[in-house]
Amino acid sequence: MKKRSGVTHPIFTGIATRCGAYSGQAGGRVPTTCLFAEWVRACTRRSRKVLAMSASTTDAESPVAYHPGSAEYDEHRAGFQLRERHRPAHVVAARDADDVVAAVRHAAEASMPIAVQATGHGLANPLAGEGVLVSTRRMDNVDVDPGAGTARVGAGARWRDVIEAAARYGLAPLSGSMSGVGAVSYTLGGGIGLMARRYGFAADHVTRLELVTADGSLLTVSEHEEPDLFWALRGGGGSFGIVTALEIALMPVARLVGGGLMFDLGETPEVASTWLHWTATMPQEMTSAMTTLEVSKRHMAHVQIAFLGSAAEADELVAPLRALKPAYDGLREIPYRRSDTVFSEPDQPHAYVADNVLLRAIDEEHLRDAIATSAPGRSVPSIISVRHLGGALSTPPRVPNAVSHREAKYLLCAVAPTTKSNGASARALQDELLAGWSGTAVGSSPNFTLGRPDQRTAAAPFDAGRRDRLLQLARKYDPAGLLHPSFVIA
Repeated sequence: MKKRSGVTHPIFTGIATRCGAYSGQAGGRVPTTCLFAEWVRACTRRSRKVLAMSASTTDAESPVAYHPGSAEYDEHRAGFQLRERHRPAHVVAARDADDVVAAVRHAAEASMPIAVQATGHGLANPLAGEGVLVSTRRMDNVDVDPGAGTARVGAGARWRDVIEAAARYGLAPLSGSMSGVGAVSYTLGGGIGLMARRYGFAADHVTRLELVTADGSLLTVSEHEEPDLFWALRGGGGSFGIVTALEIALMPVARLVGGGLMFDLGETPEVASTWLHWTATMPQEMTSAMTTLEVSKRHMAHVQIAFLGSAAEADELVAPLRALKPAYDGLREIPYRRSDTVFSEPDQPHAYVADNVLLRAIDEEHLRDAIATSAPGRSVPSIISVRHLGGALSTPPRVPNAVSHREAKYLLCAVAPTTKSNGASARALQDELLAGWSGTAVGSSPNFTLGRPDQRTAAAPFDAGRRDRLLQLARKYDPAGLLHPSFVIA
């Protein structure tokens, strides 16, 4: 992968040194990830020695297992989300589906809880001193079939792996805004990505999955094989087993017009209203979002744009936003390989809470109040991100799935950093930012929720019919309740 290009606009020069150290890049240029990295840095000032399988863990046919106190144990339980961390009795570093089957069968025989982790971005329901954590980070193969326009994605692959493999053939996956996120877990939650308004949810384009259920059975899941699970896994999360691989359709996209426009809210307070009205006129080839955050003690709005069209068409469509004279304009034609520069999210682990609400419409005054509440000066800094939905996201796939609330036009997400001492304050601020949207709320998205069920403040992620069906299937395939998914349905 190529290194991200730097940003030299004067707005960012004051944070160059700190951001350079944070992102692992040297020199005086400021990487685009600093837009959020500055925020992140400002906010964060019964065991056995081996897991007994059918053979010794030194056997080539058995999965490798680690116990507390070893460096490998800590390596495989570590994740991107630092607020929570798994503390299992055993960690299994799976290399393939057979390793996952062996680990699950052992755990099931001992009635131990089972969790799975690839990247740990969405960790919110950790194992606490017991059970088996299956680490899939080694299962990161990506095999592209350019003739069929599909990719087989291993459980540990990150989106950057899939993007790189697909780009060799002029294709692209329906990846998210951050290329370091695990592709499989993201897709199981629905997946609202950079091309969402043109192609819909990532889950809508899954054609096949491999699943290890809680009793250790390895199943092939597709439209014609295990159709109930095929419905549930595409948008319903990980409550039905451990997905070891999935097959997804790729899109004929090699390039897009992408990047961000940065506005100082103190100088351009109308940017939120302008962006909202602007989204109502956009074609489905335009996917965009607006994020407000603190950068060098200034309250900024970052309008993120991903357009599937020509640079000339993009210039014409974006003209109303550029008329507000952004402090920084990073919109340009880029290869899809560099699509993570559109949102420029921090790629270093940190601790945070997040929740969201899906809205059929946005009240501008309420949004202005929420942005003001998140302005610099609070004891806990926060980010508000609003994503424009609609377009192909509103259209159900040919084969129905568990994704709910397709009528939503916007997704509003509140993110707040946490430290050891401010967890309650961060959650209270999140409650405040998400309060009062009940008149237009239709639900929430599993992908943008980070918290245990009793901590969630946003609306339900599934409508009643889908929720009940998902719960029935979870009880059928995991009757003992051994699975410990990050996102819990009930």
